[in-house]
Amino acid sequence: MSDILRFLQHRNSAPKLIEPAPSATQMQEIFRAALRVPDHSWLRPWRFITIDGDRREAFGEVLERSLVQRQPNADATARNRARNAPLRAPLLIVVVAKLSEHPKVPAIEQRLSAGCAAQAILLAAEASGYAGIWRTGEPAFDRQVMNSLGLAATEEIIGFLYVGTRAGAAKTIPQLDTADFVSSW
Repeated sequence: MSDILRFLQHRNSAPKLIEPAPSATQMQEIFRAALRVPDHSWLRPWRFITIDGDRREAFGEVLERSLVQRQPNADATARNRARNAPLRAPLLIVVVAKLSEHPKVPAIEQRLSAGCAAQAILLAAEASGYAGIWRTGEPAFDRQVMNSLGLAATEEIIGFLYVGTRAGAAKTIPQLDTADFVSSW
């Protein structure tokens, strides 16, 4: 079995991330991998927003405000969790789908391409010696959050990628049997 195939079969998410995050040079290489995903008609239906350093705290304030707007009775624990969410990793990458009208490429295909870009970022980060986890939740679908990030009306959040150095050992994931998921027609 090739090293690449083995790598792909053992990748898993890292919910606990610490410093350091990839350097700017490493991130350029990671983003280059994302730019190679399937992209029907070369629409390039994705873009990426990085949030690091003190900007994570500012983004936490956005998440708290959006929570209160959605749930006016949110308690202090929920508000604190929303405010501190971006601090769970040294780097956040917001993966954005840029949707456009196209006669041959429906919006779902454009969203899937952006999802592939998100997965490529996670794989490239791990191949570079880092780790990450893809999160969504209500903020990913909240127009107030999207507006705070400067998204156009035709753009959507595909996910928040938390990236950094894995804290502790990788979790053990059970081996799945391909027969449970594959059939012939």
